[in-house]
Amino acid sequence: MQINYANQLCKTSSFINLVAKEIKKEAFMSNKKYSLLYPLESSEYKKLSPTALHDLGLDQICKQLTPKESEQNLIMNTMSKLCADPFVTQYRCDIFEDMIHHKEMRESLMKILDKINFLKDYGCLSKEYEEHATVWDLLHRLDEINDYIECVDAIYHCLEDKEIHSQGLIGLRDYVKELYHSNGFGELRKDISELKIHTSRVRSITVGINLNDRFEADAVGLLSINSKPFMKAGVLGSFYDHITSKDKINDNTEWKENYKFQQVEAGDSNAVTEAMFKVGNLNAMARNPVNAAIGISTIADNDPSRDVTRYMDRIVNHMISGMVRKLRETLNKYVSITITDMTDLIPELLYYIKWAEYMEKLKQKGVRLVKPTVASKQTGEADTDFFMKAVGIYNLKLVAAEDADMTNVVTNDLLFDREHRVYILTGANRGGKTTITQSIGQLFVLAQGGIYVPGEEFCFAPADNIYTHFPADEDKTFDLGRLGEECKRFKEMYADATKHSLFLMNETFSTTSFEEGYYIARDSVRAILNKGMRTIYNTHMHKLAFDIDEINEEDYEGKAFSLVVHNEGEKRSYKIEIAPPIGKSFASDIARKYGVTYEMLTQEG
Repeated sequence: MQINYANQLCKTSSFINLVAKEIKKEAFMSNKKYSLLYPLESSEYKKLSPTALHDLGLDQICKQLTPKESEQNLIMNTMSKLCADPFVTQYRCDIFEDMIHHKEMRESLMKILDKINFLKDYGCLSKEYEEHATVWDLLHRLDEINDYIECVDAIYHCLEDKEIHSQGLIGLRDYVKELYHSNGFGELRKDISELKIHTSRVRSITVGINLNDRFEADAVGLLSINSKPFMKAGVLGSFYDHITSKDKINDNTEWKENYKFQQVEAGDSNAVTEAMFKVGNLNAMARNPVNAAIGISTIADNDPSRDVTRYMDRIVNHMISGMVRKLRETLNKYVSITITDMTDLIPELLYYIKWAEYMEKLKQKGVRLVKPTVASKQTGEADTDFFMKAVGIYNLKLVAAEDADMTNVVTNDLLFDREHRVYILTGANRGGKTTITQSIGQLFVLAQGGIYVPGEEFCFAPADNIYTHFPADEDKTFDLGRLGEECKRFKEMYADATKHSLFLMNETFSTTSFEEGYYIARDSVRAILNKGMRTIYNTHMHKLAFDIDEINEEDYEGKAFSLVVHNEGEKRSYKIEIAPPIGKSFASDIARKYGVTYEMLTQEG
C-alpha cells in the first residue's frame, strides 16, 4: 500500500529538547521516588486488560523473555499500563535505546540488582538498635549498610563511564549522585569504613572447658578475645599428644603457646559433634577484657543443644563493650537509611534489560527491528492525535519461536490519519487477517512500553487504551449466548473508549445469521466513526466493506476504508491494500485443500 504523509510529523528533535524541561518541571530530584517508567506524576495511565494482552499474543511472547513466572508477570504488568502522553513514550523509548546499545552495562546492572534484591528481602536497614542489641546484630547491620554503599557506588560508576543519551538514565545517574548528599554518604562511608577496620581486629576467641572424672565437658568460660586466628593442626596427632603424654598435662590453667587450635568439623563424628554442641550451652558472662578465665558457670544436664555463636554473643558484648557501644552509636546515626529508593528500580530496570536481551537475540536471527517515533505535536498538525504510519511491519509472534523461519515472514504497510480512521479488513479464510490485526495492537503496546517494534518504520500518536473484541471462549458465553455476549462486551468497550483509543475487532458479530450480524456490524462501525477512534475490523461480511461509501455519507470526522488481503490465485499472499472487497470468503479453497467438496467426497465413497 502506498503511503504519503507529512514527514515533519515524525521529526522529534524539538520534542526531545522538551524532555529536560519537563523533567525539571516535575522536579525529579524532589522528595519522590525516581522512576524509569513513570516520569510524570501528572500523566494518566489506563490498564490494558489481560484478555487484550492474550488476544494480541503478548502473553506468549513474554514467555520467551524469561523462564521465571514472576518476571513474566512483572513484564506483563508493566506493558499493560498505557499512557497516551507522548512524553512518556519518548522517555521510555530513549531509555531502551541506551539499554540495547550497552550490553556490558546491562550485565553489570543485573549483578547489582541481585545484590539489592537480597538486601530488600533479608535486610533490616531501617531498624534502630537499642541497648539489648547484640554485637552480631550490629555487625549484620554494618555489613548491610556497607553493601548498600557498594550498590549505590556500582550503579553510579556503571552509568558514569557509559555514553548514554536518554534523559531517564542520565537522570538516574544524577539521582544516585544526589543520594550521596541527601543521605550524608561522605560521612557514612567514613564511619562505616572505620567500623569495618575496627571490628575486623577480632579474629578468634579462647575458650576454657572444665572436665569431670569421665572427661566430659562440665563447665565453660571465655579466656580471651584475640586479634589473630589460632594455628591449625591435625586433630588425631594433637589429641594423642595432649591426652597420652604426661608432659603435656598442665598443673594449672595458664595458657601455653605450644597448644595448637584444633579445627573440628561438625560432621566428623557423633562424639565430637555432641561435645562441641555442649560447649555452646554456656551461660558464662565475662566482665573484663583481660586474658583471664572469668564468669565460669556450670552447664545444666537438661539444657538442650544450641548454636555456639548465639551464646558467645552475650559474652563478646561484655568483653568488647567499647566496640559494641561505638557500633550502636554510629549505626543509629543512619537508622533512616533505607534501600527502597534503589529496590523500587529493580522491576523497572529488569523490564528494560529482559526486553533488550530478547530483542538482541531476534536481531541476531535477522529480525528487522526499529525504534518507534512519536508523532510530534510541535508541528501544529491537528491529526497527530490519530496518526500512525507503519512500514514493513509484521506480527512478532511469527518470529518469537526459537525455530521461527524468517524467510516466510510477510511485511505490510498501514496508515492512520485524520481521514483514514477505520478499516474494514476482508479476505480469504486463513489469509492472515487476524495476524495483521494482532500486529497493529502489538506495535502500540511495544512502542508505548518503549520497546523496539518489528518493522522498518513506525511513527505514531500513542493510544490511551487498546480494546480487542475477539471471539470469546465457549464457557464465557453460556449465560448470554455467543451473540449476546458479543453485544454486551462491545457496548462496554465502546462506552469506555475515547477518540484516542485503538479498537481491534476480529470476526465480531459473526455468530448469528448474516442478515442479523450485518446490521449490528454496520451500526457499530457508524458509532465508531462518530467517536473517532482508530479501528481495524476484520470480517467475512464482505457486504460491510462494499457499503463503505454509504457508511461514509454521514458527516464524520474520519472515514472508513475497505482493506483487503490479496491472493495470488489460490496462494495466500498475506499482503494488504486499500481496495474494494473481492466478494467471496474463499471457503471453497479450504474445502478443496481438505477434500470436503461434493465431488471429492463422493469420489472417495
